[in-house]
Amino acid sequence: MKIVAVTACPTGVAHTYMAQEAIEKECRKRGYEVQVETQGSMGIENELEQADVDEADIVILAVAIGIEGEERFDEKNDAGKVLQIDPGEMIRHPAKIIDKAEKLLEVER
Repeated sequence: MKIVAVTACPTGVAHTYMAQEAIEKECRKRGYEVQVETQGSMGIENELEQADVDEADIVILAVAIGIEGEERFDEKNDAGKVLQIDPGEMIRHPAKIIDKAEKLLEVER
């Protein structure tokens, strides 16, 4: 499975990067391909290209604020392949969130 994600919190510091780490760690543990864009106090880092989004099976938006470039995910959202959650939830329960992402794909089958 290929997952792309964006993390962002109001201050753009701790939770943004902690959520990124939680997503990457859980995905690697499961053998999934993962790319995480952060939108924080340092601006946009690891920016996702449209091709990355298009190729992804699931998009995780671990955001507590509006993000730049949200329209990149419209097609995936319309297809029911976007999981939007609070960054704190991602940090506390990464396995549960990735389980939810897996269930979005099961609906398709």
